[in-house]
Amino acid sequence: MIEPVLTIVVPCYNEEEVLPDTIEQLAGQLKELIDDELVSKQSKILFVDDGSKDRTWELIYKEGLRNDCVRGLKLSRNVGHQNALLAGLFTAKEHSDCVISIDADLQDDIRVIREFIVKFHQGFEIVYGVRKGRETDTLFKRSTAQGFYKLMKKMGVDLVYNHADFRLLSKRAVQELERFNEVNLFLRGIVPLLGFRSDVVYYDRLERQAGETKYPLKKMLGFAFDGITSFSVSPIRFVLIIGLVSFFMSLVFGAYFLFLKFFGTTLTGWTSLITSIWLIGGLQLIAIGLIGEYVGKIYKETKNRPKYIVEIDSYSLPVPRHHLLNQPLDEGGFSFDFRQVSESNK
Repeated sequence: MIEPVLTIVVPCYNEEEVLPDTIEQLAGQLKELIDDELVSKQSKILFVDDGSKDRTWELIYKEGLRNDCVRGLKLSRNVGHQNALLAGLFTAKEHSDCVISIDADLQDDIRVIREFIVKFHQGFEIVYGVRKGRETDTLFKRSTAQGFYKLMKKMGVDLVYNHADFRLLSKRAVQELERFNEVNLFLRGIVPLLGFRSDVVYYDRLERQAGETKYPLKKMLGFAFDGITSFSVSPIRFVLIIGLVSFFMSLVFGAYFLFLKFFGTTLTGWTSLITSIWLIGGLQLIAIGLIGEYVGKIYKETKNRPKYIVEIDSYSLPVPRHHLLNQPLDEGGFSFDFRQVSESNK
């Protein structure tokens, strides 16, 4: 059996509190897979620093000097979880047969990574990690998440229920994913579009060990709205339907009031008038705002700016050992030029 080269991609943003434990657990899991000859000895863990403001990169860099299986990718600024994840996937694909993405807080159970690899050996090119349930979530988070999946399904978007970004992708799957050039990438919706042979692995979600979640309510709502507007024009059609209904209702009420004027009695008053103005005005503002959201996405796509910029890539270049282990770091957590290292290793 040919042992595939695996890279575990871990996006990180201000994760210094949880990172030491994350590195230890993932490195231990990877060693077990190598010892059991499920993956190659060339397999790596790639931590992507998404413009962190704490010691996240310093911890990644130092661990990379000590541990041959740990590598780092430092982005020049914070570009968001999805773009940081893409940066890791696209960097890792050049040297990997398969890639697994997982969040740094390790709330996704790393023990099922073994099942991912077994599925890959069986010929599956995409393996989704799916939560068995949401018992550990608050009532609000559980109800809103379930509502989001149901809403997306009604809009015709093919999502894997209760799946986030814990998944395995083959090299070919990542190569095809890279062909999606849109700026507003919603990975949970795009990955199923690849169409390759896929399967699901179920697991129980764990509690966060340290630090704070990087997805507060505001970001969660923004993420959900981006997903809806990136994959469906249903919201605009919904606004159009409301407009048509309002128009026909106004015709009916207009005819009714004309009937009262000529054949009955009418009462003058401003309440109904003001209410109707506010109602129609509110609907118009909602419609304009929604259309503006789509226009804004088109504007971003036409600029075609890069999704991320890599500042330091220790994954693609050799990492020095011996005397550099004790060399002090500068303020950015980096103490030498990789271009010099590359030249010296030629």
